[in-house]
Amino acid sequence: MDLDLRKLRYFVAVADRLHFGSAADELHIAQPALSRQIRALEQDLGASLFTRDRHGVELTDAGRQLLADAGPLLASAHAVRRRVSVAARGTRRLVVGFRAGIPVIPATRAFEAQHPDVVVDVQRMEWDDQAPMLLDGRVDVGYVRLPIDETGLRLTPLYTEPLMVVLPAGHRLAGKEEVAEADLAGEPLVWHGDPSTQPTRRPHPDSGLRARGMEETLEHVAAGRGISFVGRSATVFYSRPDISYVPIPELAPDQVCLAVAAARTSPLADDFFTAAQATAEITAECGNYDLGAAVVE
Repeated sequence: MDLDLRKLRYFVAVADRLHFGSAADELHIAQPALSRQIRALEQDLGASLFTRDRHGVELTDAGRQLLADAGPLLASAHAVRRRVSVAARGTRRLVVGFRAGIPVIPATRAFEAQHPDVVVDVQRMEWDDQAPMLLDGRVDVGYVRLPIDETGLRLTPLYTEPLMVVLPAGHRLAGKEEVAEADLAGEPLVWHGDPSTQPTRRPHPDSGLRARGMEETLEHVAAGRGISFVGRSATVFYSRPDISYVPIPELAPDQVCLAVAAARTSPLADDFFTAAQATAEITAECGNYDLGAAVVE
């Protein structure tokens, strides 16, 4: 039996909230109707997805597995609708996503030389929406920074760049040629990603501020609320007098990859992959030095 995407969306709403009433309100349907749809999905799959008792609603092992698989599946279905809509308008278009500090011009120029009839749009991505934007079709191809949830994605490493520690301008280590990880012991931290995957060790992994995006991170650091870490290319694009960037050679370098939804088959995306790989060295140089000084031959 084919999986009903509508029932799957209903399931995700309940699984996210673990409350049938709240999910029904969000979906704008009656709670009894939602319960019937969930029971029908359980019958379709031959598995119980939730346990319901006086303590509330919990996912079963089967429910947790379905929730893990549902995101990429629903995103893929949404991406199909988006691509069909674009194709119906008669315009060939490729949307390239990028993270802060990663220039897309070198690969774009090389790609446009091969496909002058294709419009290339660019879209900025933050750490927490890299995978969702690729999976739901808002972005066809993306320059991403690790770590990223690779579920449903195909990644190709392009290059690495050194990590820098971000310090307030008045910090005791600001302006040094480099610092060691031990020099930063006890410093409060500002995370712009999943704390469990960040590059530095610390005695209290649950401490620190959480920020979304580079601008918010820098505001916290400049205010003296903590330090952070970024790839070297981002420092070129975010120079400001109240912030100091210092190399920290001990830490593993930042990995930049090109990513596309694994279920996506697109000759245009494949050609952009080829252009990106051919210009990876130039892209790395552009990000770390001066974008205007690089020319794609």
